[in-house]
Amino acid sequence: MHDDTRAAARHAVGRPRTIWGGLGRTVLVMLTVLAVSSVSVAAYGAWHLSEKVRGGAISLGTEPVPNIEALNGAFNVLLVGADNAPGQKSWGAARDGTLNDVNILVHVSADHKRGTVVSLPRDLVIPHPQCTDTKTGQVFPAMSAQPLNTAYARGGLSCVVGTVESLTGLNIPYAALFSFEGTVKMADAVGGVPVCVTKAIDDPDSGLKLKKGVSVVKGRTALAYLRSRHGVGDGSDLSRIASQQAYMSSLLRTMTSASTFSNPTKLYGLANATADNVKLSESLASVDTIVQMALALKSIDLDRMVFVQYPTAEDPLNPNKVVPSAELASTLMQRVQQDKAVGLGKDALGLSTKLAKDKKSSSGSDGETASTKSPSPSKSASAEDSDVISGLRGQTAAQRTCSIAAR
Repeated sequence: MHDDTRAAARHAVGRPRTIWGGLGRTVLVMLTVLAVSSVSVAAYGAWHLSEKVRGGAISLGTEPVPNIEALNGAFNVLLVGADNAPGQKSWGAARDGTLNDVNILVHVSADHKRGTVVSLPRDLVIPHPQCTDTKTGQVFPAMSAQPLNTAYARGGLSCVVGTVESLTGLNIPYAALFSFEGTVKMADAVGGVPVCVTKAIDDPDSGLKLKKGVSVVKGRTALAYLRSRHGVGDGSDLSRIASQQAYMSSLLRTMTSASTFSNPTKLYGLANATADNVKLSESLASVDTIVQMALALKSIDLDRMVFVQYPTAEDPLNPNKVVPSAELASTLMQRVQQDKAVGLGKDALGLSTKLAKDKKSSSGSDGETASTKSPSPSKSASAEDSDVISGLRGQTAAQRTCSIAAR
């Protein structure tokens, strides 16, 4: 067994935790919806949405706002899910501060034909650079060996961006911050997302109850699925990331196959939910910029949108934390820095997912049926064999996967 695989398997249940169920890809989908809505619905509605987007913009404080021309090439966006965000109500235990529990880096290639979505574990122990709170001007000194999810408490979204930039070597000019409430409202607005589990799940920690097979989840059930740790895989945060990627892939397939973009009422509802619940960096808080980004994303085929887990190994000082798997992480990030394709091997699926079986589901109409064949991992990497990174875990948006229920 690969060393990183053994480490991931051991990265299991530690202290009880309340975590934001990541919905990174949702945000980009919804930004696309916001863009389309802003130019297709009534003039007042478009103006109203534009004002909402601009009103809550967050400064990253590191450089001038990029102009639209910057989207002609490759670009990077950081999507941050906040646990215990300001205004959060009835979503689990209160914390002393806000944590960036979900950190998803999206890279779109210069030719807008490929996308690489990297999920960075909340418990990834790494150095944190000096950063400045863009609201207060307070300077926070650099730190060594601290979990990634403590970055937000040091200075907000800009400090999370700076920390991920330091780790990955990438320039990240765009960012978005979202919370529990946004997850629920956006899942409701899209009409639910099909998810699949290998057997019935009843996880009291997250509140998730699902029957075996395919179910369409929305609202609190969607959030519970995204948050469930004890109900899937080996109970680790890494297993949960795999389920989140399965959800995000399903959401994207649902959005592109269910005539959502031709329904003005649904479009406006999606866009409004996004504008109400997602805070954008100043660089992104422009309908023009969002339109340009949406057009770039629109050209990416599902099998060329690759979701991967940032490579990790067990932290030798704490079995409930992880550290970068140096060689594999370096290979991945060099490939992204150089704007090269990231391919997945035949055994790349995450710890808690497996390919869905090619047979009809009894769940009813759900926007995508289990009768549609799932591409095999080796064929769905959308890259030549030379692009495959051995040992990397993840899936493409084209693959239909099921979460493996915990035993």
